[in-house]
Order: sequence, then structure tokens, then C-alpha cells
Amino acid sequence: MGGSGVSPPVTALLADGKRLHLQHGPIDLVIEAFGENLEIAAAYGQAAAAFPAILPRLVEELPALRSEVTAATALFGPVARRMLAATHPHRATFITPMAAVAGAVADEILAAMVQGRKLARAYVNNGGDIALHLTLGERFAVGMVSDVNHPSLDGVADVTADMAVRGIATSGRGGRSFSLGIADSVTVLADNAAAADAAATLIANAVNADHPGIQRIPAQVLDPDSDLGDRPVTVAVAPLPPEMIAEALRAGTDVARTIRLRGLIHSACLTLQGRAQVIDGREDAGHRMIAAGQQG
Repeated sequence: MGGSGVSPPVTALLADGKRLHLQHGPIDLVIEAFGENLEIAAAYGQAAAAFPAILPRLVEELPALRSEVTAATALFGPVARRMLAATHPHRATFITPMAAVAGAVADEILAAMVQGRKLARAYVNNGGDIALHLTLGERFAVGMVSDVNHPSLDGVADVTADMAVRGIATSGRGGRSFSLGIADSVTVLADNAAAADAAATLIANAVNADHPGIQRIPAQVLDPDSDLGDRPVTVAVAPLPPEMIAEALRAGTDVARTIRLRGLIHSACLTLQGRAQVIDGREDAGHRMIAAGQQG
């Protein structure tokens, strides 16, 4: 994420005439609102008006955003504060505010577009990290893709207005960001997209194993500006023995359960080489997350 040399923000309706596209540097949002036409138009106008300030404000605090979160970390911009709120509860483990950047941007733009508007439902999708707005009786069925290199609908997260879920995020070694782990994907449902983003990052890091077929490179070799520094990130994973897949997923689900028991997420779906493990709150909250693949 940089500031100088970045083209001006792009604001345009997509070809279907229903969705709004906002793009600025690395931020690429697809937005859709449902309701009366005048309300939708006003909501899109509010989102477009709030968008140009997002990237410059983040760039102003970039050194702090790329630094490890501690009890003393302080951030000041609206998106930066959302990032800190999402990552601060996890500070006992290495994490930087950047772990929540995509979700936090989605949350901020959603908040801007729904303010004072009467919308039945709306979403802001920031590369798969999604902030949701739902009113009584409304729902979203959110498709899950475990392998971005071979995309297919591998599962569905069914989110209804009576749930506390208003954010969904996916992390893993095939995504836009680096991962310390080997998960194909980890999809998390939480109160907001920033919280889901941070938790998905940590759970994906925890899905891990030691095997000669796992290739890792220091993050700063791939990106000198990476917030992960010289920590080794996964670049390739060969087919693994079934018992190693199960153990790696078990390590990730242990972290997911701990985070859920702390009340920081509602559900998680972890996938690795054709196997999936779902951690959800059906026993206490009725969430529905349906994952394809063999259950661990």
C-alpha cells in the first residue's frame, strides 16, 4: 500500500447497472445496495464521497500500521482505528493492524453508505472481505471458494438479519496477502469485516505443518514493504499425507475455537487439500455454515 504515484480514485457503475465499483491503488471495492432507487442512488453517492480519503489517511500512518500491535499501539484515522480494534484483542500473538485492513475499509465504506439511508440490505466486498447490512427479514447467502487458482463454489455461509454476523473474510496462502500457514482458505464470520479479517489471518497462520514439500520464503524478499518482515511465508505446498492434513487442520481449529470462545468470531471454515473443518456456534446461536469437502 503506497501513496505516491497512485492514480486518482475510480468510481463507476458496473455493466449490470446495479453494482458500484470503487478503486484506488490496492483498494478495490464492489458495492451493492437493495431498496428504493432513490435510496440506492443516495447511498452510492455517500460511499463515493467517503472513498477518496481512505487511502491517503492510511498512508499517513503506514509505519504504525505495519508494526506489531502492543498494548501501547495508538492509531488515529477512522479506518486505522477499526484495524486496531480488530487486532488489539489478538496482541498476545504476533499481529499487525494490516491483518484487518481489507475488512476495515469495507466496514468504513458500508457505514458511510448506510448512514441516514433506508436500505433493505447492502454489502461492500473488498476482494472477498465483505461488510454486510441487513434489516429485519433479510439474508445473504455468501459463496465460499477454497482455491482461488481453481475457483468453484465450495460452500455457502447463510447469514440472516437475526444473527449478529455483519462481516465475513477469507485468508489463506492463495489470497492477496501472505500467509505463514498452509491453509487453502479460512473463512470467518464475525460481528464486522475487520474482526473477521484479523481472525481469519491468525487461524490461517495456525494451519501449519513441517514437510519437505512446503516451500517458504521470507516475506520481505517477496515484498520489501511487507509488515511480516523476514518471517517465512508459504509459497507452495505439495500433496501432504492425510494424517498431516488432519493435524494441520486440528491446529487451526484449536485456534479458531479459542477465538470463538472469547466472543471474537461466530464461525469459521478451514480447508486444506480437499478436507474441510467447520467451527460454528450452532449450539448457541444457530449459525449456518455449509462447507463442501470431507469433514475433519
